[in-house]
Amino acid sequence: MEQEIAVEEVKSRSAKGIIVLTGRTFILQLISFAAQLFLFAYLDISDFGIFALVSAVVNFLTYFSDIGLAASLIQKKSEPTLQDYRTTFTIQQTLVLILIILLFLFSGKISGYYDLNINGLYLLYALGISLFLSSLKSIPSVILERKLEFTKLVIPQVAEQIIYNVSLVLLAMNGFGIASFTYSVLLRSFAGLIIIYYISPWKVGFDFSISSLKELFKFGIPYQLNTFLATIKDDGMTIVLGSILGSTGIGILSFAQRIGRYPLTFFMDAVTKVTFPAFSRLQDSKNDLEKTVTRSIFFICFLVFPSLVSLVILLPVITEVIPRYSKWSAAFWPLLLISINYMFAAATTQLTNLLSAIGKIKITFFLMIMWTVLTWIFVPFLAYKFGVNGASSGYMLVGLSSVAAVVIAKRYVDFSIIDSIIKPLLGSIIMGVTLIVSTRLLPYNFNSLIMLVIIGGVSYLISMVSIIGVSLIEDAKKSFKQVFNK
Repeated sequence: MEQEIAVEEVKSRSAKGIIVLTGRTFILQLISFAAQLFLFAYLDISDFGIFALVSAVVNFLTYFSDIGLAASLIQKKSEPTLQDYRTTFTIQQTLVLILIILLFLFSGKISGYYDLNINGLYLLYALGISLFLSSLKSIPSVILERKLEFTKLVIPQVAEQIIYNVSLVLLAMNGFGIASFTYSVLLRSFAGLIIIYYISPWKVGFDFSISSLKELFKFGIPYQLNTFLATIKDDGMTIVLGSILGSTGIGILSFAQRIGRYPLTFFMDAVTKVTFPAFSRLQDSKNDLEKTVTRSIFFICFLVFPSLVSLVILLPVITEVIPRYSKWSAAFWPLLLISINYMFAAATTQLTNLLSAIGKIKITFFLMIMWTVLTWIFVPFLAYKFGVNGASSGYMLVGLSSVAAVVIAKRYVDFSIIDSIIKPLLGSIIMGVTLIVSTRLLPYNFNSLIMLVIIGGVSYLISMVSIIGVSLIEDAKKSFKQVFNK
């Protein structure tokens, strides 16, 4: 169904893919962030808590909808056959239908446990339907990712996010409350399904090949075990915290996680999506792989580190300048602590991505075991003792353990820690000090907020050019040229 891609073409498409996906993500997240500004004003804290809890339940079930077969198709060195695709599709749809039946059967108990009202129950149903529609998009997405055709892959994603955010804001402003999420999730899912099949059609069919399944399971099962641990660590923990913190506490924690997660969504997720298939194709070219890893981590840290620092420092200004957001002032310390965790994630997620791509999936699995165990040790205990701030402290402690991933990955790929992580960190520290001093000198008003954003951006760019040199500007020019190369 496809032709294998040469190393030089992999690097070229990967570079363009990173830039295109990051640009797409940046634009979409601006739209999403603008939508969130309205939602933070028009929805209650408990509405966010209910959405986070219900989403966590469905995300937990989503793990069982794919046993790592889609990732196996992407990572596979040789060209997958139509039988491989159809076997994966058959198994996925079977699992998804079973999960949706279970979700509807146990929806009453879930609703009772978290004291959901009828709108919360409808949201649970909508997310279940969304799970089914998303599973239908899996194979078209895999085909595009194997070809590194990310410029096409972004089209349905753009459409989905625009439809979701616009409908969400309009419904929330008209008083639909939690039901705003329900309708918007369904609109997004149907639109994305239609568009991706138009862009990347394939010969849909059902098949079941034992030989194909055995080959895909070699990578798929370990990969999915990692995903399972990540699900237990994140969504499973949210489910547990719901009974400790309540919907309001989860709402505050969710706010901090969502705001702190924005820089990762803006920049890291796009790079990770491109580099997993790229690393897989470069696993036999050591020098190219080392350079690609260093540059990709630098790219993430260069953008994520200053964004997180700025968010933490400017949140008190924002909550005072905009009265409707004053209810979120309690999220300052959770955001600060969670941001430390996310800074480590910015540096190390790419390394676990690398280890998986070069076939060291067992190492990634053991790292995930470590993070999962630490999460379940620290977060519930500290949440029980100290509430939302305690839960956030637990996440920070788990983030500190990510140093282990750096040490282990270094043994296999000799990337530069100084160039990829330390230099962006130094630039962010300089920017942070500049912003803290500036907030002490300027009054808290809207004009000062804009001025602080400008001061932060300029001080960071100046510090990074001073640390790295004019090569930073040259790389930026090359990146812009790469976008427009056919």
